[in-house]
Amino acid sequence: MNPASTRRRCLFLCLIFVIGLSGLSARLVYLQVVKSSDYAKKSDRVSVRKELLKANRGCIVDINNQLVARNIPRARLALDKKLLHDIGPATLALANKELRETPEWHDWDERTRKRQIKARASKMKNEMQADVIIDKYIAHVINTFARPLGLHPLELRERMNLDNKKQKYVVLKQDISEDDADKLKQLTIDHSILHAFVFEETQKRWYVMPEMAAHIIGFVSHESKGMAGIESQMDSYMAGKDGYVKNHRDKFDLLAVAKPQEIRPPIHGLNVQLTIDMGLQAILEEELDAGLAEFQAIKGTIILMNPKTGEVMAMASRPTYNLNTRENIAENGYDFATQAIYEPGSTLKIISTAGAMDLGLVLPSTLVNCHYGNYRVGSVRVPDHHPYGMLSVEQVLAKSSNIGSYKIALQLGRERFFDYLADFGFGKKTGIRMAGESAGVTNDTGNPTDFSRNSYGYAISVTPLQVACAYSAIANGGTLMKPLLVKSIMANNGTTIMNNKPIPVRRVIKESTARKMRRALATVVDIKGTASRAHVDGFQVGGKTGTTVKINPDGGYLHGRYTVSFAGMLPAEDPAFVCVVVVDDPQTNEVKRYGGTIAAPIFAKVATRVANRLGLEPTEPIAPSQPLAQSDH
Repeated sequence: MNPASTRRRCLFLCLIFVIGLSGLSARLVYLQVVKSSDYAKKSDRVSVRKELLKANRGCIVDINNQLVARNIPRARLALDKKLLHDIGPATLALANKELRETPEWHDWDERTRKRQIKARASKMKNEMQADVIIDKYIAHVINTFARPLGLHPLELRERMNLDNKKQKYVVLKQDISEDDADKLKQLTIDHSILHAFVFEETQKRWYVMPEMAAHIIGFVSHESKGMAGIESQMDSYMAGKDGYVKNHRDKFDLLAVAKPQEIRPPIHGLNVQLTIDMGLQAILEEELDAGLAEFQAIKGTIILMNPKTGEVMAMASRPTYNLNTRENIAENGYDFATQAIYEPGSTLKIISTAGAMDLGLVLPSTLVNCHYGNYRVGSVRVPDHHPYGMLSVEQVLAKSSNIGSYKIALQLGRERFFDYLADFGFGKKTGIRMAGESAGVTNDTGNPTDFSRNSYGYAISVTPLQVACAYSAIANGGTLMKPLLVKSIMANNGTTIMNNKPIPVRRVIKESTARKMRRALATVVDIKGTASRAHVDGFQVGGKTGTTVKINPDGGYLHGRYTVSFAGMLPAEDPAFVCVVVVDDPQTNEVKRYGGTIAAPIFAKVATRVANRLGLEPTEPIAPSQPLAQSDH
């Protein structure tokens, strides 16, 4: 076969092969070759804008589901400066402005308006130079939106920062209400300027009672990230996960409404229920403010705990700040209840007494020789408030004898004293859900003088919360409980996701010892004790006063300046709550600056109101008022 015949035969076979292509193969060829350019042209017509759908941060509620903190929807308006120089949208906006001022505008339907706008925009492109169009367009944007944004036109122009070519994106206004954002968005639609503006959905944290429990609740950043308190500690539960929507817009029909093509809904955060009762919190805040004002002090705290569960029912600290405005937060963000450390004084005398009772070394009736005002053995000298002579162990607590407490501690021994001190939770963080909690200082130096001072609450530093936890162990029968601030975590439909149950840390003393200690502490609030001003009508109160000279940061003590406290429980036999009051550096001269004259009466006012709110039945007959003894330490 000659070469020409061969070529003709190959061409014929190729033709037969092409004709024999399946319908599907032919369709593929058509799509890939013929229509591919059409699809490319169509995709060039579409612009995609991804808009964030913010997740709602979970609410915070109190133990009674009273709202404490929630998010309110807000918006942020930004400008894409790059789009300000897009001739197409600019001419449409100017055409829109011009035609809106004509008499015919109100007679046209929507379709006619769009057609007329497009026609006029097309003419403008031919009539004016591009830079003139852009200048007029920018002036139109400024004049249209300055007043609705609450700005002078010059101020808006300055915010747009038009001379900065590198900055493509600028925020014009933050924290816009939902209603105002809707009005602004409608304004951009009406004036065909929507393409250049970006409306970002944001949220603002709102605190219903912003000056209550501020240190507990905490706050969030502008990005809604928890920065302090429960807001920080529970951030991973409350934050949620943002979603988004992708809007497709036809670049050649900017007057058409954008169409959402892809939506990922946000996952909203969970709600947190506190153990705090805001009604009780209000009582503590009011009485703390009143007490600090009366006794001329700036710093202090009141803590209210359920001793059986470890739940913090309320906790107030001063100074404080407003959660919504956050004014003076740098100075007042320090939480006195969990971060302040101080020498507790006589409130710590429960350690040697409870330890010695628990080991059977003493009974409440065991007599202790407290000498007559001063006790010296070797290099150790222990001062006392009064010359007491012989006192029972119960009376040592009631009179708050330093010598008696030291002698009981000697029977217990230094090593076992520090063991009980640690078991009661001192020298360690309690583990409460609060950032920055202090552990206190409980060093065993081995020095006999230091040990003598440790026995009556000096040369040891504690936090008010540690004291509340220790007294709760006596109140509940001998078990140290972890303090709880979060009761449960709930979904938005009210379903409980997680319940926090009481967390026992360890048994500290026997139940029988705790019972003896409660009876002994009740004698402190007796008419002959140091805390007679802590008396509450209708109830037997147990507790202990504390008075210490303030430490000088430069060494030694600030004589004449004190930290005074009272740790109490009610009813003493089976306490429904423990309440600790600490007042730092009272300046009053109306009463002697002791725990019994300052902290104890504040406790009485708080306890009376708390008992009434909790509906506690009186356990004692209400006796006629008696003259109050002058309290000691």
